[in-house]
Amino acid sequence: MTTHHIAQRVMVLYTGGTIGMQASANGLAPASGFEARMGEFLASQPQLQVPQWRFREMSPLIDSANMTPAYWLRLRAAIVEAIEQDGCDSVLVLHGTDTLAYSAAAMCFQLLGLPAPVVFTGSMLPAGVPDSDAWENISGALTALAQGQPHGVQLYFHGALLAPTRCAKVRSFGRNPFMALNRNGGAAKAETLPVALNYNQPRREACVGVLPLVPGINAAQLDAMLSSGIQALVLECFGSGTGPSDNPAFLASLQQAQKDGIVVVAITQCHEGGVELDVYEAGSRLRGAGVLSGGGMTREAVFGKLHALLGADLPLAEVRRLIELDLCSELA
Repeated sequence: MTTHHIAQRVMVLYTGGTIGMQASANGLAPASGFEARMGEFLASQPQLQVPQWRFREMSPLIDSANMTPAYWLRLRAAIVEAIEQDGCDSVLVLHGTDTLAYSAAAMCFQLLGLPAPVVFTGSMLPAGVPDSDAWENISGALTALAQGQPHGVQLYFHGALLAPTRCAKVRSFGRNPFMALNRNGGAAKAETLPVALNYNQPRREACVGVLPLVPGINAAQLDAMLSSGIQALVLECFGSGTGPSDNPAFLASLQQAQKDGIVVVAITQCHEGGVELDVYEAGSRLRGAGVLSGGGMTREAVFGKLHALLGADLPLAEVRRLIELDLCSELA
């Protein structure tokens, strides 16, 4: 049974994003000073039942289009510090919406075993502008934490809590940009996790590429990606996991990637469903070339998962094994 933890001391980590942006000569830009604005708003809403909160401004503040895996490691460290050193029992991350689903999914894998709830939120319009969703998302997320949430990472937006490993940003407008995707589940749960994946173990940055298949894609394009220094490649396949199986050079490049120790994982380009590499010959040939099945994983989930597995310095065989097992509901 899942235990719900009622938040009493929340650390608010502000990374930037639209929620706190102010007008600049070149358009909206991340701005400091959001703690005072947030405090002023919450003080004006005495009816809200929100926990005590502290505020930490990450540096630098960024538009989330500039988010990187290196920043993820700093964010991970800040979340762990809030729980283990600052006396907080939960964390609220304020983040721009463009890459929020990526960051929240990545933190699911980066914070395995963290004994605290972590919630990500943001807004589509800056706080203070007409019809902004900023304050409703912040107050809603804080209220949700006060009511009790399970340990682990969730995404809060427009009155709903979503599992980050199962959702994506599907709209660039309106109050409801995120949606839970109907993806295939049913993968076996990893019975035990390597100690190296625990939230309090060291991590280093990894390098992961993503390549969507399109009609006529050739081995030269694949080779350019494989030779770019990546440790893993997410191959976004057609349908249930098909690709150009009648192209010997393309398959040979995938086989060479396996020999070179590059982990290649197939996911579907479709919004719903997932990869089943053994249904069509065009998929089974990818499997024969060493491509792993990403099942129903979203791009955000598999990208974050690969970063966590590779960044934990696990043996290659262990990375390949764990990719196809469920770690935190990404394949459930």
